[in-house]
Amino acid sequence: MGFTFNGIKKEYVVLLASERRPAFAPVKRNLLTVPGMPGAHLVSTDTQVRVLPEPVLIDKSLSEIKDIEKIKEDLADWLVTDQAAELIFDDEPDRVYYAVVDGSLDIEDLVSFGRGQITFICPDPYKYGEEKTDPFPEDGIIINNGSADTPPIINLEVTEKITFAMVQKGVDEYMLIGEPVDVTATPVDTRTLLLSEDGSTINTWQPVVPGMGSSEGTLGYDGAGITAPSYGTGSSYHGPFVYKEVPLTGDFEVELRGQLLSGIPETGRVGFSLFDDQLRNIAMMNAVDIITSMHRKSAEGRVGPYVGDFVNYPISSRNYRYEWENFPVYLRLKRLGDTFEFYVARIMGDGTHMNPLTQTWTTVNDAHRGQLKYVGIFIEKHGSTPSPHTNRIDYIRAYSLSQITVDQTPYIAYPGDVITFNHKTKDILINGIDRTDLKAFGARYFSLEKGKNLLTLLPQGAFNASVTLKERYK
Repeated sequence: MGFTFNGIKKEYVVLLASERRPAFAPVKRNLLTVPGMPGAHLVSTDTQVRVLPEPVLIDKSLSEIKDIEKIKEDLADWLVTDQAAELIFDDEPDRVYYAVVDGSLDIEDLVSFGRGQITFICPDPYKYGEEKTDPFPEDGIIINNGSADTPPIINLEVTEKITFAMVQKGVDEYMLIGEPVDVTATPVDTRTLLLSEDGSTINTWQPVVPGMGSSEGTLGYDGAGITAPSYGTGSSYHGPFVYKEVPLTGDFEVELRGQLLSGIPETGRVGFSLFDDQLRNIAMMNAVDIITSMHRKSAEGRVGPYVGDFVNYPISSRNYRYEWENFPVYLRLKRLGDTFEFYVARIMGDGTHMNPLTQTWTTVNDAHRGQLKYVGIFIEKHGSTPSPHTNRIDYIRAYSLSQITVDQTPYIAYPGDVITFNHKTKDILINGIDRTDLKAFGARYFSLEKGKNLLTLLPQGAFNASVTLKERYK
């Protein structure tokens, strides 16, 4: 019998017994004594750090490593972590602890004597069951089968335009973003969709015209997004570049989601470029791999045309560069008045944004103030380097933006958007982007109590919802 720590199990580390493992996390009772009153008042209870002393046997005959010093190194590499990691015991396979080893662990004695004790410390004193995601029930009753309160993750797929989203627990607890509209008022739409492309109509886009740049190769659609079956030829960056005309707009937002997966010595670049009615380049954003000797990805966001390296780049390799092989990328550019806001992030499998960066730039150049008329997209590689494994645009969308006055209520989400209330990490996300700024003053993150919990979603009928729980136990 053994255990798995940080996703790894060592067969030569044998767990001797589990009798010393505490049945529940230790608690501290805080008491208030009153002169003349027998006993004391129970004021509160604190759940403290859980300590797991585990006696083990080091059976060197079961190890593929025969050198004693190398076994010590192997144990140290496995057990010594900077952060708490998953700990699962063979005799308790349906429960997960999050632990670090005690700082006094003596690996040398453990290996030399062949047996000893590994003491795990759980800063989070609870143990957890399997994470489960279920559709939001029609009656709103969520059952927590654990023995302790559990914070839920509530995902709301929006099915109609909304000015607010609310999840209420019982009578007094609720999470709320946005603001309901008075019955006498009309919601304000601050975003008007100008363009949406996922590749299915890429054949309606036009080849570039003089003043926009050059284009090589062809674009295609692989069922998942826009790809480049051919990059053409060239000594610098080259590949297909097409554009589409949109209604003239002053304030705008453009967002692109794509993927740049390139190995050694592949290169690649994918992004969008914006032009006004005089074909002046308003701005550009892209994800790029220019290094042939290692895995390295960067992002770029530029105001106006190219005039020199880093000259007019709020985002560049100077502030956004990572040693990644794969870069699932989200790029967004807003312009309100004279202010450009550039945003880039790496998209995880669950849609959350990692490594986000926001940079702003206020222009004083009239050439950057032209109204948006053309949206261009490009997929490229450099010179004769091999084509990247994946160089794709999942979608690109452009919106016209309008300002609201203080007495107006705007829509905060649209059909297809996903709102996430993560009561565990205390995050509020819309499409993976942090929107804690929309949280109502009186709203609070809450946990689900043991047993039945009644939750209500508002506005009614505006969501396809699900609830994710990782039940925890004392």
